[in-house]
Amino acid sequence: MTSIGAVTKVFTQSVTKGSSIRPSIHLPSSSISFPNSNKLSTNLSVSEGKSRSAFVQTAAVRHLVGSLTKCEGLRFAVVVARFNEVVTRLLLDGALDTFKRYGVGEGDIDVVWVPGSFEIPLVAERLGKLKKYDAILCIGAVVRGDTTHYDAVANSAAGGVLSAGLNSGVPCIFGVLTTENMDQALNRAGGKSGNKGSETALTAIEMASLFKHDLKLKH
Repeated sequence: MTSIGAVTKVFTQSVTKGSSIRPSIHLPSSSISFPNSNKLSTNLSVSEGKSRSAFVQTAAVRHLVGSLTKCEGLRFAVVVARFNEVVTRLLLDGALDTFKRYGVGEGDIDVVWVPGSFEIPLVAERLGKLKKYDAILCIGAVVRGDTTHYDAVANSAAGGVLSAGLNSGVPCIFGVLTTENMDQALNRAGGKSGNKGSETALTAIEMASLFKHDLKLKH
């Protein structure tokens, strides 16, 4: 290892008139060493590691998750569309069965029937504003036809259920099937693709528990 002081400057000067003096610096093949450079790098790495470890150890992060087992005292409303009742009835049965399996009492569930999926959001918002329920399930089935009516109803139902929850402050769970044909709808109402009504009930229980036990507003 060669230090900086060992660098030799060699000057060459041309005898040609008007030539300039150009210093040429020749360095040995070995690199130049700087005192304590390795030690400094090591100290920085250790210091940085200690700082990160301290952050991980002292950071206090709370994780709030709704429970599927704390159902006592929770009340639910289910808004169901009569249109395509052959599908929505199966979805409702799936939701009610799930409520029963997770300990929700029959007396804590109210079912409200409406003409179609388009009417679900208005009723869901009204139920939410009653402040009687911890979550509202919205169940319907919209099957694509030969016109653009499908798009209007599906979009209105989705946006309306979201607005109902935001405006009422009560979780409104979207359980409206939007499918290309009746076979797809039936497959999702207890067929090979499961029962979306049951999934909606599970979501409702978790959200109701989260709001009641962790996100409860203080008046």
